[in-house]
Amino acid sequence: STTSEKKVTGRWYTQSMLQTGQKIFELNCASCHGIQGQGLTKNWRKPLADGFYPPPPLNGTAHAWHHPLSVLLQTIAKGGQPVGGTMPAFDEILNNEEKLSVIAWFQHWWPDKIYQVWFQQGGLDY
Repeated sequence: STTSEKKVTGRWYTQSMLQTGQKIFELNCASCHGIQGQGLTKNWRKPLADGFYPPPPLNGTAHAWHHPLSVLLQTIAKGGQPVGGTMPAFDEILNNEEKLSVIAWFQHWWPDKIYQVWFQQGGLDY
């Protein structure tokens, strides 16, 4: 329907993207990043015993909001290995639209203030 394709007020994504993103996030991301992107490790800035950093929160309380869409897409595509992390690459698993839907899902947890700063700093830049 046309209502599901309207943009979520004040955001770049649509309601249908949120629905898709929620399903994909729950299947692929929530086990490490938490069901609401809240993270599962209180001190995500400190490396674990294996030397790797734990998955950060994606709900606007960590650093994901410092990165434009292009970087968020690349992180999902290539995983954490290029930056010394353990997140798997999803390039062969998710298409671009699905990756954008995942980003929409975790961004919907971002407070408006955080989202606005992200947007003003060129968050939509590819």
